[in-house]
Amino acid sequence: MPLLDRAGPRDDAWHRVTAATLAGVPHPIVAWAELPAALTAATPGQPIGVDLPNNVAWPELALLLRRLALVSVRFPSFSDGRGFSLARRIRDHGFTGTLRAHGPIIADQFAHALACGFDEVELPDDLAARQPPAQWLAALERVSDAYPRGYAGPQSILDRRRNALGGTP
Repeated sequence: MPLLDRAGPRDDAWHRVTAATLAGVPHPIVAWAELPAALTAATPGQPIGVDLPNNVAWPELALLLRRLALVSVRFPSFSDGRGFSLARRIRDHGFTGTLRAHGPIIADQFAHALACGFDEVELPDDLAARQPPAQWLAALERVSDAYPRGYAGPQSILDRRRNALGGTP
């Protein structure tokens, strides 16, 4: 599965494993259901990633975020936007690790994914064949102004208007 960030395609150092097989794997990603067992089995200092459904109960996740190096939020379809909201909440909670979108989102959603806090997007092979990396990077170029912060730069349209009137963002 191809992995893209703001700069384009990149290699993936992370590997999806089960909690029972994470020994010796330098960057394991485990399923949400297996996370407690994986955290118990991990060696001290071993970075752990989790493959997270987009409907996870927030209180359960919030307690574990500080122990994770990567959170991969699964999107069941491009029309299910709960993962974007979850990403924003994870970042607002102070998570500084890698935040990955995983699943069938589309190139037109790439700028929104990055603005919500995702660092990278892992694409299913069939989607990557229909929308190659160049199309994803071109989609970033199409967004030049936006109302939400984070799309086209640190300032939104509203921030620039406020500054022009002498206010502070």
